[in-house]
Amino acid sequence: MKISQIGGEFALIDRLMSKEVNDPAIVKGVGDDCAVLEYTADKYLVVTTDMMVENSHFTSGWFSPFQVGRKLMEVNVSDVVAMGGVPRFAFISVALTRETEVEYMDELYRGIFASGRKHGVHLVGGDTTHGREIVLNLTVTGEVEKELLRLRSGAKEGDLICVTGTLGGNQAGLELLLAGKAGHTAEFLEPECRSASEGIVIARHANAMIDVSDGLASEVGHICKASGVGARIDCEKIPLSPDVIKAASELGKDPYNYALYGGEDFELVFTIGPDMLSGLREKFDDFSVVGEILPKGAGIFLARDNTRIDMGKGYDHFAE
Repeated sequence: MKISQIGGEFALIDRLMSKEVNDPAIVKGVGDDCAVLEYTADKYLVVTTDMMVENSHFTSGWFSPFQVGRKLMEVNVSDVVAMGGVPRFAFISVALTRETEVEYMDELYRGIFASGRKHGVHLVGGDTTHGREIVLNLTVTGEVEKELLRLRSGAKEGDLICVTGTLGGNQAGLELLLAGKAGHTAEFLEPECRSASEGIVIARHANAMIDVSDGLASEVGHICKASGVGARIDCEKIPLSPDVIKAASELGKDPYNYALYGGEDFELVFTIGPDMLSGLREKFDDFSVVGEILPKGAGIFLARDNTRIDMGKGYDHFAE
């Protein structure tokens, strides 16, 4: 039976982890951006890991090794930030082909260290082996003040759904490259996640938070599933950059689909009570209100042109 036949990536995770061993030190295991473990009296330890595979997540024809290394760090840091945490240490495992050159690895690690310096992360260990393609896996640990921990499960009915920055840039850049067209591809080749300081400010006001790895539709779905709620996303309120709108126009695509289903924008989606909104805007204003958390029975849907549309799902590694 294929993985796609049981529902894809997340159904597989649920199946494999259904017999997870319980331990009192586990505050949150599988099912959020990071695992959360007991650590000190006032802080939790947060741990995340992400893998990048050659010719799936990156290709040498498009990415420089510096860009690959930089992205590897950014995608992991984003998970820690989405928990309201501060990233601290990283461990890397790499599988290299026999043809991999030393100069390639020098540049790869230069990218890892450049992003690490920006976010205050130190690479402190790892493992190296060989394979048919380059495979890179980074694990990042961090810490979060217990009162600031934000899980996907914290959304409340009546919360506003918000997203930082703009969405769709990653998918727009990818499709421009696939079509062999010139245009803005930086958000695909050099994605940047939010900083820990921004995540902390949001966490002080928000009830739930997640980063945009698989598209807005997927992330809102994760929040709703974990929180036992429904949601409405107002399509025209989704923030798009002029570059995304231009790329979609040139390619004959809907730019909102890039934001909803593209993924890897590494912005933050969070829910917040209406009474907390003005307080957050005084300290951080690079976000847009895009919808509302509803009772579970209302479902999860997109409101567009006065029409209710089923939200659908975001990117899935095993979807057919």
